[in-house]
Amino acid sequence: MNSLPTAELAIGQTVGETVRIVIDTLYARIRSGEYPPDSRLPSERALAAELGVSRNTVREALDVLETRKLIRRRQGSGSFVIYQSERPEAPSPDSIGERTSPLDHLIVRSIIEPEMTRLAVMNMTPRELDALAQTVARIEAVRTDLNEFIRCEEDFYRRIAQATRNPLLESCYELTIEVCRQSFRTALMRKHLTPDRIQEYQTRFNSLFNAIATRDVEAAVEITKLHLVEEQRLFLHDG
Repeated sequence: MNSLPTAELAIGQTVGETVRIVIDTLYARIRSGEYPPDSRLPSERALAAELGVSRNTVREALDVLETRKLIRRRQGSGSFVIYQSERPEAPSPDSIGERTSPLDHLIVRSIIEPEMTRLAVMNMTPRELDALAQTVARIEAVRTDLNEFIRCEEDFYRRIAQATRNPLLESCYELTIEVCRQSFRTALMRKHLTPDRIQEYQTRFNSLFNAIATRDVEAAVEITKLHLVEEQRLFLHDG
């Protein structure tokens, strides 16, 4: 959904795996509205630091996005989003987000996330692990900023989805993120995500990263399932 084939993006230009990941990450953020039309992207330096890649890698990814007319770069000013989403500003009553209940969402996540994690443990490259470690560091730096925590959480799972090497699975998971943004989960997190619970989540993300880094499939899948159980407990408590 929020990913274009590298060959199509590059229009005959060869790009490496790390560049492809940066392209997909920025494209997903543009499509989701995190970087809305006419907004300025973070600087190359900031993106490189956040994504754990070199500035040359970011620059190459921006070249591709500009070629595809998703952004426009202005000398001395930065890169600006020119992509216009075809989706309406607000979901219609018949949209997936409107029709998806918390239970529906948890069921889909319980199907997708354990398998997504299993594939990522087997396929994630050292560079992808380094980038995931950068995301974990950002998660651990959060104290009370809920919006930043949610952005980091989305980035963490996007990196896992990308590491599956399965574009369809990655796209399915991107849809679960979009549904979250349209519906209930953000409001629930605002209610329940206290500083103490943020620390609990930080510990869980750290444990999951360690399991992935050590290629411990069983532990990584188990941690993922336990996280989903905790999410279910919060929904039931809220109800």
